[in-house]
Amino acid sequence: MRLRACPSDGSDLPLQELALDPFEAGVLAVARYLFCAEVEPERRTWFVAFSVAGERWGPDIGLPVAFAVAKLVRALHDVRADFAFHDPYGPESRVQATGDEVLMMRMLHHMRRDETADARDAVEALTRGCMDPYVIRSALALAGRFGTGTPVRQPPALRVVS
Repeated sequence: MRLRACPSDGSDLPLQELALDPFEAGVLAVARYLFCAEVEPERRTWFVAFSVAGERWGPDIGLPVAFAVAKLVRALHDVRADFAFHDPYGPESRVQATGDEVLMMRMLHHMRRDETADARDAVEALTRGCMDPYVIRSALALAGRFGTGTPVRQPPALRVVS
């Protein structure tokens, strides 16, 4: 599976065209809440990010995922304060990804699959040539811990028993 490249004009791309795996789609959702918390701390969306991750993957996996994504978001925000993301509460967040979100997910996608050259290109595009070590380190930590071969269990489904 190949992740589609970001449009050259920086415009939005339909999420469906990104070819994210279910884990990556969840990471994007969590990252949006955390970016929102960086820009507007008074909204306290960091709490929602951790809650969403815990509900999606269970507390044993979800909370470490959210923590790892928080480190990446913090590093990206330090390098790219102008990082464009969709408000997680907006209707477009369910169907669109910004150019910056596409670049971030492309970077993680390639890192999780150990595609070094493509990952390096994605980091360079995302950081606009900065190659920031904190961005790289936090993204590699996330990708290394939750690679494509790592089983990410879903929390058990609750059923009503009568």
